Amino acid sequence: MKTIDKIPTGKIGRTRKLVQTGVKIGGNYLKYYGKKAFNKELTRTELDEDNASDIYDGLKSLKGSALKVAQMLSMEKNLLPGAYVEKFSLAQFSVPPLSAPLVRKTFKKYQGDYPENLYDTFATQSVNAASIGQVHKATKNGKKLAVKIQYPGVADSISSDLAMVKPIALKMFNLQAKDSEKYFQEVEGKLLEETDYILEVKQSREISEACSHIPNLRFPKYYEQLSSERIITMDWMEGIHLSDFAKQNENQELADKIGQALWDFYMFQIHGLKQVHADPHPGNFMVSGNDELIAIDFGCIKQIPEDFYAPYFSLTNRDNLDNPEFFNKKLIELEILDKKDTQKERQFFTDMFYEMFEMFSTPFQSERFDFTDQKFWDNLTRLSEKYSKDPELRKMNGNRGSRHFLYMSRTFFGLYNLLHDLKANVDINGFRVYL
Repeated sequence: MKTIDKIPTGKIGRTRKLVQTGVKIGGNYLKYYGKKAFNKELTRTELDEDNASDIYDGLKSLKGSALKVAQMLSMEKNLLPGAYVEKFSLAQFSVPPLSAPLVRKTFKKYQGDYPENLYDTFATQSVNAASIGQVHKATKNGKKLAVKIQYPGVADSISSDLAMVKPIALKMFNLQAKDSEKYFQEVEGKLLEETDYILEVKQSREISEACSHIPNLRFPKYYEQLSSERIITMDWMEGIHLSDFAKQNENQELADKIGQALWDFYMFQIHGLKQVHADPHPGNFMVSGNDELIAIDFGCIKQIPEDFYAPYFSLTNRDNLDNPEFFNKKLIELEILDKKDTQKERQFFTDMFYEMFEMFSTPFQSERFDFTDQKFWDNLTRLSEKYSKDPELRKMNGNRGSRHFLYMSRTFFGLYNLLHDLKANVDINGFRVYL
């Protein structure tokens, strides 16, 4: 795979790259409409594929928060055309890596020495490259190690990247700029945390220890003396990525075993620790040769405050959800409804969030849930299409909900998709014995 010798880190350089990407997309539309004039039956498939490729090619050279956006979007399987999901999913764990000279330069800057002097062996070619960092194999004192190196300039470019993305996001999600700052601050704060590798090592050790009693779940050991603000050294874990496992596995019992470990891991964090690994994509999980789930990345941890946790999860109880007075009160607590709302807005968003909570809470209504349930996924797709195309929603202020919804929704959406890919059938309340 081609390596990268330089990443644009300045605002001007990164803006120029995005503008170049925009020009390519504009050309794709001109080409599409030109063909459409002569072929009325032409679909958007080719346009989607061209746009997805050009957007991904632009973002992958920027890396950092720009590429992280693509990684997050790849999880939105029900909201994006297939071409985008397929292309953006490459951002999860397969993007062009840094060249060897740039790796050595980064090591020298943040670890104080070159990698060949710190480890017994160090492979200059990465084995895994994603949005914020890449992983190299190393050994020391007979131990196999994984060394994660953060791309240069990622932390410094987060604010400017989000400033460039903000106008697009406001239009896409129909947000009003004056009321949407809390959402952008939430995203910026989490992205900055993900670039703080000292914090990630601390979080990794704390959560690994807290969840160590959950069956069929493993974690690497982290080495603080070989880690710094931009470099993490941990045990090398043998296994295959969760997505590859899901594609090749035909053993339902094994799928349920891995799915149960994943579900218990998430439910224990949410209900026991009141914090959660909020980046549930396949690149962050592996399956060992002993059929155990391995969690390997703790950069994005979402703290769940009680004043959000209590009303949010109270609505997984259908009696509460079907109680208009109770439901209305919780919508206000969750910042979905506002005193300034018109009667039309109040009714619209009450109906909308009732449908969403009803869909989200479906797995919690039974002792076991089959995540391949077609009715559940059809309902999820229907809701996504309904509200993404609803003309009434476009006329209203889309600033709805506490800032905590962003990463909680992302967590559950990603978790449900992973369990669906695994074709897992899980015991919904089994995790409670570990609390």
